[in-house]
Parts: sequence; structure tokens; C-alpha cells
Amino acid sequence: MKTNLKTSAWTLLKEYTLITVGLLSYVMGWAVFLIPNNLVGGGVSGLSAIIYYATGLQMGYSYLIINTLLLLISLKIIGFGFGWKTVYAIIFASTMLNVLPPLIPESITQELAVSNGKLLCTIIGGIMSGVGIGMSISQGGSTGGTDIIALIVGKYRNISPGRLILAMDVVIILSSMIFPSYTASGELVPFPEKLATAVYGLILITVSGYSVDLYLSGSKQSVQVFIFSRKYQEIADSVAYGMGRGVTLIPAEGWYTKTSSHVLMVVTRKADLNVLLRYVKSIDPHAFLSVSSAMGVYGQGFDSISVKSSRRDDKKEKKQ
Repeated sequence: MKTNLKTSAWTLLKEYTLITVGLLSYVMGWAVFLIPNNLVGGGVSGLSAIIYYATGLQMGYSYLIINTLLLLISLKIIGFGFGWKTVYAIIFASTMLNVLPPLIPESITQELAVSNGKLLCTIIGGIMSGVGIGMSISQGGSTGGTDIIALIVGKYRNISPGRLILAMDVVIILSSMIFPSYTASGELVPFPEKLATAVYGLILITVSGYSVDLYLSGSKQSVQVFIFSRKYQEIADSVAYGMGRGVTLIPAEGWYTKTSSHVLMVVTRKADLNVLLRYVKSIDPHAFLSVSSAMGVYGQGFDSISVKSSRRDDKKEKKQ
């Protein structure tokens, strides 16, 4: 028997609402703290900021154009794997990057951002953008950008996506010193100040990345779940076919009752735990579950096994 748990309209509304709130935090970090100080960051938003400071083109336009090109390339190479939430996030963020900055009174940006110095604005802007990205990711959304490039490169090269994204962010930030940069009043930013801006940019991606990890707080970790239920067959079918997760059936016997039964073992991402619980509850509200954190899970559907080979092993392989 196959049981599918359909996503309710309320759940979908909740997910998109949280994505929207996260994107607003992301855009507000740029509009209030980063843009007024001519600061740059990583990813497509950092590249759009460089274009804005050099040409005056609103960030939303270049942000949308670059992400659209990346999505089209991704669609051809790796298929439609980014999802509608990513498309929504890109369109919404692009729109807000154009709409919000002019609506914020100059007195507010002067008082909150410019008067407090670039270092403090870098930290606050990094936290707001990082938390916003974390909220979007936790609900299955993504702001696209360098993440898409990492997916494309990862299809052909065995390169760590995190390192690749970090390297691209550093290149984007350092490239800000090559292009001219103008303030809101039209004054050309001198090179020493641009050098300091690049340093602030490196601090920004560090703070933002840490904020993302802190918000997700281990959502990429895996959990091991033991499910005790008389309806184990229905639950197993539902998890296997509905969630697409592997299920292991373990014969068991109650020591007190001396009755034979079966226990289901499921290993899944921590972020998917609530979905798993909804599947189980929809079939057997009285099921007994044991959930424990897994230090590391490797194999199909999880992290790949990567072992650093020593130079001695490399020499042996070459001789063979």
C-alpha cells in the first residue's frame, strides 16, 4: 500500500512566508547598511553592487539578469533541479533590491549606517543577509548565484562546492578594486578606500557565512530514527515512496510481551525530520519513535566518501 502525504496549502503558505521574510532581511541588510557605505560582498549580489557603484544601474536589474542567465545554463546542463522556490526568491529579491532602497529615508540610513562606521555596518549587514539566506535555505529556497555555478562545476569536476563558492566570492570582492566606484553624491572613491572596502568585503562574507550556519544550526546533519508501530508496512511504503528515503526493516521481539514485531530504521537529514514525523503521524498517531543524531552519514543521498590519499599511495597507483 502506497501512502502519499500531500503538502497542504497552509504548509506551502508558511514556507513561502518564511522565504519572503528571509529575503526581506537579506535585502534590508544591503539597502540600509551595505549600499549606503559602498560596501561589496560575495556572490551575484556583490557583483551587482560593483556594477551599481560603477555605472549607477540599480542592483535589482543586474541581479535578475545574471541569475536568469545562470538558471538557463543550469537548466540545459543539470536540468530543472533548482525548483520554483529558487525562481521565486530570485524574482522577489531582484524586485526588492530596486524598490526598497529609494523608499528608505536618507535620515535613517545616515543615522543607522553611515554614522556608525563601515566596520559595524559590515557586521550588521552580514548578519542580516546571512540570517535571510539561512531562512530561505531552511524552507527549500535559494538565492541562486554562485550556488548554481558550483552545481554546474560539480557535475564535471570533483571540487568542494563550499571551497568553490568561497573562491568565487573572494575573486568578486577583490575585483572591486579594478573597477571605478562612485558614491551616491557622484564622487569617485579613491583607491585606498577601495582597498579598505575589499577588506570589509572579506569580513562580510565571513560574518554572513557564519550567520547562515548559525541559523541552520546543523540542519545539514543527519538523524537516525527508529519507528515502532503495528502499521510498519504502511509507514515503510509511505516513507520509501513518498519521501524517497530508504527504510530498513528489523525483526524485533518485545521482552515483556514476548510478541514478535518489526522496527523501522530511517536515516534522513535533520531538516527533513518534521516531514518524516508528519508521515508517521498521518498513519499511526500512537507510534513510538526514537530519534538520535548521526555524526556522519555517507553514501547515496548523503555525503560522498572522500578519503585523502597519501603520497605513498599515489606512487603505488602510478607504478601499477
